[in-house]
Amino acid sequence: MSQPLPDVGPPVPGGDPADPSTAGPEVEDGTELVEDVDVHVDPSLPRFRLAYVPGATPGKWASVWRERLPDVRLDLVQLESDAVLPALGTGKADAAIGRLPVDKEVFSAIPLYEETSVVCFSRDHLLAALDEEETVSTADIAGDPVWVPADDVLFAAHPVPGVVPVDPDGNPLDRVPTTADAVATVAANVGVAVLPMSLARLHRRKDVVYRPLVDGPTAPVGLIWPYDRTTDLVEELVGIVRGRTVNSSRGRGRPTAQQAEDAAAGAAGKSAMARVKKQVKSGSGGAAGRSGAGRSGAKAGGRGGVQRAGGGLQRGKGARPTSKGKKKGKGK
Repeated sequence: MSQPLPDVGPPVPGGDPADPSTAGPEVEDGTELVEDVDVHVDPSLPRFRLAYVPGATPGKWASVWRERLPDVRLDLVQLESDAVLPALGTGKADAAIGRLPVDKEVFSAIPLYEETSVVCFSRDHLLAALDEEETVSTADIAGDPVWVPADDVLFAAHPVPGVVPVDPDGNPLDRVPTTADAVATVAANVGVAVLPMSLARLHRRKDVVYRPLVDGPTAPVGLIWPYDRTTDLVEELVGIVRGRTVNSSRGRGRPTAQQAEDAAAGAAGKSAMARVKKQVKSGSGGAAGRSGAGRSGAKAGGRGGVQRAGGGLQRGKGARPTSKGKKKGKGK
């Protein structure tokens, strides 16, 4: 028979808040919360709803979206991991940053990254003596009760390390309801919890520390959307998360055929203008060269003599006469 969990109470007053780089807002009803909606965007604009699980950070992609598609409102919807696929199936979300794997016959998915798993334990635990850069193996927690939350995302296909928590009579205890409950439980130094690193950061407390689990399971995260709803906007999001530029995007943000044709025509016009300028410049240079040569010749003639009307040169210092007549001399 299950016993109530140890009374560990709320987080320690003054404890560290969740890491702002990874934390999302608190979800009041446990199912859905729309956040980060730009109040300056016209509510009549078409919208795209991107769901994300706790610990995921869609902000960088949202910023690119708003730069690239200012005429489409982007709503970020935080969902618990087990609520993502139902929301996609019912149309409450158009795509999601969620946990993998998924049913590939129903959903398309692009892997984004894999989270390392960490072991969370009390500051009074023996493992707390480890330096921050040190790691933990499953052998190090083989004798510890491991608290697995009901919203676990690591052990669906992997064995849980350590031992199952039991009551004083040796009966296995039920799983704790949430990840936050698991972290609060280990704060009382009654075992450990194994979580994805982002969730350990999200639920961080002063009286709980964590270290990477070197041989633990990873938590893959990906972009997910319904297979039969691969719209232009979904393609645009795919391009954004894959780092495509706006010109290489396959989605709506890519220039239209008319825009591409206009751009090509503009480029061709610029090229033609550049050729004309080059030709004009080249022609001016040739005329200048010919003019310079003429001036140079006149200069040379000036040094050798004065040009006659008949075409010959009058004898002077620097040149011999060009007349073909007989030479003057004794033999005449």
